[in-house]
Amino acid sequence: MPVERELYDLLGVQPDATADEIKKAYRKKAREHHPDKNPDDPTAHQRFQEMAAAYEILSSVESREAYDTFGMEGMSRGGGGGPGFGGMGGMDPADIFAELFGASMGFGFDYGPSRGPRRTKGQDSHIPYEVTLEDLYNGKTVKMNMEKEVVCGICKGTGAKGNAKPKPCVKCEGKGWTNVTTSLAPGRLGTHRAMCPECEGVGEKLREKDRCKKCKGNKTVKEKTRQEIYIERGMADRQRIVLAGAGDEEPGVPPGDVIFTLKTRQHESFERSGNDLLTTVHITLSEALLGFSRILITHLDGRGIHVTSPRGKIIKPGDSIILRGEGMPVYKTPDHKGNLYVMLEIDMPDESWLKTIDAKTLADILPPKKPEMDPKPAVVDEVPFEESDIVDVRETPFNASSSFFDHASGFQFAGGGEDEWEDEEDDDDDDGMEPECRTQ
Repeated sequence: MPVERELYDLLGVQPDATADEIKKAYRKKAREHHPDKNPDDPTAHQRFQEMAAAYEILSSVESREAYDTFGMEGMSRGGGGGPGFGGMGGMDPADIFAELFGASMGFGFDYGPSRGPRRTKGQDSHIPYEVTLEDLYNGKTVKMNMEKEVVCGICKGTGAKGNAKPKPCVKCEGKGWTNVTTSLAPGRLGTHRAMCPECEGVGEKLREKDRCKKCKGNKTVKEKTRQEIYIERGMADRQRIVLAGAGDEEPGVPPGDVIFTLKTRQHESFERSGNDLLTTVHITLSEALLGFSRILITHLDGRGIHVTSPRGKIIKPGDSIILRGEGMPVYKTPDHKGNLYVMLEIDMPDESWLKTIDAKTLADILPPKKPEMDPKPAVVDEVPFEESDIVDVRETPFNASSSFFDHASGFQFAGGGEDEWEDEEDDDDDDGMEPECRTQ
């Protein structure tokens, strides 16, 4: 039997589990505890990394044998020159993890005063920033006041007053961690290490009277800064802008980065797909039959877009046109632009207009009505005419997505075909949805 079960308990397997059982358990636990699936759980990231570290140890025959024989502490002391990691001359368990998986992974076992900072830089600060489609089309410079942690200038990041030294933590006995027992299943308990809440994993504490008066022993103080970011033309939704080294400072490591993630606000007139744009323009029945020559759109930069339809061209419901080079600027090459797709919606005249003209004269001008069905069905029922709203019988059009060119506008009712669109590129980010076209 192994001298320690912690890594097995993390994955929820028995110490005699086979390699396949360990792999299956790890995959199941990784899916369950992945940080992306638990955005509101601040401990999900640490648990996920701990399970990854446990799997790396137990998936290797040599490292698993060393762990079963010596445990983590035994591995750190050399294990009497045993197999696997036993001859590593008292290497710290965290150093073993660093050797196996890279020092930057931070698996959550790095507790205690002997560990020291192993990260290559401080924590990054992630800030969502809302932008309009106009901002992404025209570009924008943003200046903002921010607050960050900087190393205390009085104690130089020690947290101590004068030459005072910290004392070992009483709760964890200077280890930086404590054993915590949790229920893994009915009637089954597991033990794992957790950061000591008293010393926050450092393994030592300063007495109240020995703490720096400025930072109160925290080693850092808050400082106001002014940052500037430039939103470049053609940037995309969820694109990141990184201010290197502008993040919070920590003693002993370079500061992290400030990372702004762009979030595009929904636009009332335009939808975006990559470098292309989509909008809807209403035209009259007269314009549909006789043509038009007018400003159809006010663009994102304030320009009016004048379009003239070809002579003799009749616009049918569901028709669309493409305005080449009037889409979004291409990121990093803003002189090149995508295309603007315009859905043409025909507004029919109302009953008041019909009262102003001679119906018989209009009937003589318009194409003839469709004749009655011939032959007629064997059974014909007379059903009353009643107006309704199409929204009552179909899903509300969904929000903009990167796949709005994948379907014609009326695909829900087989109205309009895909050949009515001229697609320049396919988008792999297909979620099977059609956008709601905004009215210009």
